[in-house]
Amino acid sequence: MRKGPPANTTVPAGSTVPEPAATATAQPGATTTQPYKTLGNHRRKVTILVNAPGTPFLPDNQLNFLTKILEACRMNIGDVAIVNHAAAAVNITTLKDQLHPSVIILFGLEPTTIRLPINFPVFKIQPYDQCTYLAAPPLEQLVQASEESKLLKSKLWVCLKSLFDV
Repeated sequence: MRKGPPANTTVPAGSTVPEPAATATAQPGATTTQPYKTLGNHRRKVTILVNAPGTPFLPDNQLNFLTKILEACRMNIGDVAIVNHAAAAVNITTLKDQLHPSVIILFGLEPTTIRLPINFPVFKIQPYDQCTYLAAPPLEQLVQASEESKLLKSKLWVCLKSLFDV
């Protein structure tokens, strides 16, 4: 190792020294300023939050199910924005600043998980802060072929009919 004066002492006048690399890495738990990656065009300002680890948005069977739900509500993927909380932790303030949603549907996420200051049960339409929220069970539960899944789907359908006037 060479001894001598620090490297920045020989910088010519008027030159700049780059900042230390510490600014290049984000601190764990810090809020991201990167925009959330979304699937869909968000034409109707409906944001769907999911929690699907290991996939950019959703596994195919869950995306197919969601597409059918949207069609029943007279919408399609272009009308919504799907955001995967597992891909980038969602903070409600950042999400609202980016997308300006009028409706947010949470599949498998507690309202407090996205830092909402309120909590409410699944299948309860909840207006708050110029937005309407609906919490529902995870899509992986809804796509199963079971009696419990049928019951959950019917409860979801009742809420969606009310929410979207279908």
